[in-house]
Amino acid sequence: MEINKYIDHTFLNATASENDIKDLCKEAIENKFFSVCVNSSYVSLAKKELSETKVAVCSVVGFPLGAMSSEAKIFEAENAITDGASEIDMVINIGFLKDRKFNELEQEIKSIKKAIGANVLKVIIETCYLTREEINIACNLAVKANADFVKTSTGFGTGGAEMNDVKIMKEAVEGKAKIKASGGIKNLDTALSYIEMGVDRIGTSSGVSIVKELKR
Repeated sequence: MEINKYIDHTFLNATASENDIKDLCKEAIENKFFSVCVNSSYVSLAKKELSETKVAVCSVVGFPLGAMSSEAKIFEAENAITDGASEIDMVINIGFLKDRKFNELEQEIKSIKKAIGANVLKVIIETCYLTREEINIACNLAVKANADFVKTSTGFGTGGAEMNDVKIMKEAVEGKAKIKASGGIKNLDTALSYIEMGVDRIGTSSGVSIVKELKR
């Protein structure tokens, strides 16, 4: 199995430096990961480092809380695409979901998807804060808004990816969107378990060690 092709090689820490991002890109090239996932301020640097490769650049938007204005998220997404990203991982406004402001939530996702055009949009629903019903609703709204993926977690909430949550997400999207599992995926067995469930992408900062495990 080419597990490396499932991995968005991720470094989103507040302390991330230019050298950290350069190292991330070097590791992604060496291991032929699908993409690197970085904060939007580092998209242009990552694109430069990966310019002669097939490794994609993914940018997070509205990260990690999702609570900023829709206009700010749209601008950040557009700017990230201009800087060289081809994938956007946006965080939903969880408060909107809790307040049952479903129209506002759907419109925000739809507006960002429209702003980035044919580029890939992944919608982070932060499952650790949600009930089963809310996970269902968030996934359905993402599908209605033409998102390409639903994603479990930022990795900065109270919990990361969980098997049961992914099962709920898979049932909710009914094949109309792909699934990215992210948050706390640190070893080969966990990554393989999600892939066997039908996950299309793994977000992890442990990609290098996971690939080494597979080779062993």
